[in-house]
Amino acid sequence: VHLVESGGGLVQPGGSLRLSCAASGFAFSNFRMSWVRQAPGKGPEVVSCIAAGGTILYYSDSVKGRFTISRDNVKNILYLQMNSLKPEDTALYYCARRQPFAPTPLSEFTGYDYRGQGTQVTVSS
Repeated sequence: VHLVESGGGLVQPGGSLRLSCAASGFAFSNFRMSWVRQAPGKGPEVVSCIAAGGTILYYSDSVKGRFTISRDNVKNILYLQMNSLKPEDTALYYCARRQPFAPTPLSEFTGYDYRGQGTQVTVSS
């Protein structure tokens, strides 16, 4: 299993970024996937989760209305479109594969078996 994120960078408040996560080594279209972020000194926060077929399952309150998760099951890529970025969105963002039938709440970073190395997003003027 291989998950490789890209698309991070430095952006001004109010700006946009689109993150990508290229997946390989497994049947991507069979798994729920999530974007998770971790800011310095804080624990991981599940930002969003998407079902195998593309139904959006969860957004954290902190990003609802600003971020959009999507996936391309032909290209095996997970996306996160981030708009109206705020300084508090600064974090390392990574994608993670959710274990099938994981009983834990989608808002918690539990029930995952693989994650990527992450891509840094910094929102600053």
